[in-house]
Amino acid sequence: MERSALVYVGLTVICGILGLYVDNREYVPRAVEGGRRYGGGPCTRTRARNRIALWAVYCLMAGVSACRIAVGNDYWVYRENFNLIAQNRHVSSELGFNYIVKWLQTLFGYDAYLPVFAFFSLVTVFFFVKALEDQGSYFAFSLYLLMTGGYYFNSLNSVRYYLALAIALYAMKYVLRGEYGKFLLWILAGAMFHKSILLVFPVYLAARFLAAAPLKKWHYGVGLFFLGTLMFGQEVYRDIIFYFYPYYRDSHFDNGQISYANILKCICVLGLCLVFGRQGLRGDLMNRFYFFLNVFGLAAYCCGSFVPEVSRVGYYLIVSQVLLLPRITGQMEPGWLRRFCRAGVVLAFGVYFVLLLRDMYAMDVRLLPYRNWIFD
Repeated sequence: MERSALVYVGLTVICGILGLYVDNREYVPRAVEGGRRYGGGPCTRTRARNRIALWAVYCLMAGVSACRIAVGNDYWVYRENFNLIAQNRHVSSELGFNYIVKWLQTLFGYDAYLPVFAFFSLVTVFFFVKALEDQGSYFAFSLYLLMTGGYYFNSLNSVRYYLALAIALYAMKYVLRGEYGKFLLWILAGAMFHKSILLVFPVYLAARFLAAAPLKKWHYGVGLFFLGTLMFGQEVYRDIIFYFYPYYRDSHFDNGQISYANILKCICVLGLCLVFGRQGLRGDLMNRFYFFLNVFGLAAYCCGSFVPEVSRVGYYLIVSQVLLLPRITGQMEPGWLRRFCRAGVVLAFGVYFVLLLRDMYAMDVRLLPYRNWIFD
């Protein structure tokens, strides 16, 4: 592992330390509940410290992302698409993305790809950090999971998708509030950059419904029926998918690959919740909502290998782990068991991060070596 990997390691450590200065446990319930109780009030010392720490975290994460050059296997593909958009030629990306790219090209000049990448980096990191501020009761822990889980670092690749993922994570609070109109508007906004986000509208609503309702036999029946359609109705699903993404059919993405790592993550998270965190699931709408998203994620990874890039579908669901795990472990009774579970989560994600760093050198990833336009 060469020296530029230390940029990612150092960023994770420094942001984690800064995150320890963010105390938003009283803020999160108000942010999720919304209405008149949201925000307001005098600027106390705690609020001032939170804002400084949050701003520092945002600047560091956005800076590393915005200043990159030649990082990611699709970096130069995006640059070529930027130029095609400026030339009014056809590209497969969505209208919102195309209009913003064209506007930025008009503002900064033709082939000014650095400001375009920087703009989307700033916006993507904003939604990630804001989502953790509003919903992450243990901000530093959630931030650690976001970074070591690869969601932030992978956003240096697949620019459009990870912007949509950040918006989906941010929009979860509107589902929890029951403000479904605002939720729909944010999802439609995200769809202007990546159409796959439209999937989360029915799925998040289903998770919200199950989180608020006591489970009955017919709920399990519907769940089994849905699993049956994933196993025996695959061609129907594929026809729907290829209607929106025809270029995925028989491509290198359409390989039927099973993500065993994500299946294991889902099993471990659900097992932790059911064995050690049952108390946190009782009557807690947020925990139950995130829990059912992970149930859906496990079903997608186990039965959805026929979906091209199924990990992109699954990430919309299991990204909720960065919010669920800190809440479940934080609500355990103080003692050795809580310390053991928290240490286990930290260690597991740390090992995953090391493996992720190793794989970043692969030609189909190319997130390492890291270069930026300031020093390279």
